[in-house]
Amino acid sequence: MLRMNDLSKVYRTHMIETHALRGLDIHVKEGEFVTVTGPSGSGKTTFLNIAGLLEEFDSGDYFLDGVDVSKLNDDARSRLRNEKLGFVFQGFNLIPDLDLFDNVDVPLRYRGLPAAERKERIEHALAEVGLASRMKHYPSELSGGQQQRVAIARALAGSPKVLLADEPTGNLDTQMARSVMELLEQINARGTTILMVTHDPELAARAQRIVHIIDGCVHDLVRRKPSLVEDAAQPA
Repeated sequence: MLRMNDLSKVYRTHMIETHALRGLDIHVKEGEFVTVTGPSGSGKTTFLNIAGLLEEFDSGDYFLDGVDVSKLNDDARSRLRNEKLGFVFQGFNLIPDLDLFDNVDVPLRYRGLPAAERKERIEHALAEVGLASRMKHYPSELSGGQQQRVAIARALAGSPKVLLADEPTGNLDTQMARSVMELLEQINARGTTILMVTHDPELAARAQRIVHIIDGCVHDLVRRKPSLVEDAAQPA
């Protein structure tokens, strides 16, 4: 689903070069739930931004669902991002003046989907995260955990093949964080590939695989349990 080979990214100013990624190699299979850990400044966010086609890289190869990203122009990258990827961030990034229905609707409008299809997608996504009865409520009327569920619904409404999550539980207390993690596990069990950056070792350990990034390189990969695809392939 996602493959990076010898990927490098350098940030340059007129005096300083900062190597954010150095020859990074990673392969995420379809249906996997992978957590990415590492110290602050290790390159985790740069890696996730490149994976999400939000940032370009300097050298190496990146294939997303079989597509060579380096050969795409800006418009093609935007289309691929909209078709294949969903994003969940630490800050919920909800629009306070819009109710939940309209918050989930915003990215769908940018895709130019018909109103009837958007309505069906929004209602289904909010039902998936357990907020179907609150779609006319506003973000300020929800708890932090519920707001993050809306953010997840917003990502799910686009039917992404890969969900990219950057510290999605960072602003939540322990109980809410576990609740959001359980929701992500349910989404993954239905076949969505998930790539999540986290500092929380307890949450990282619940994924199928842990990737450590240190100084812009993959330090090691810890297998926790079979992925959905691998598990299905095992003989009964």
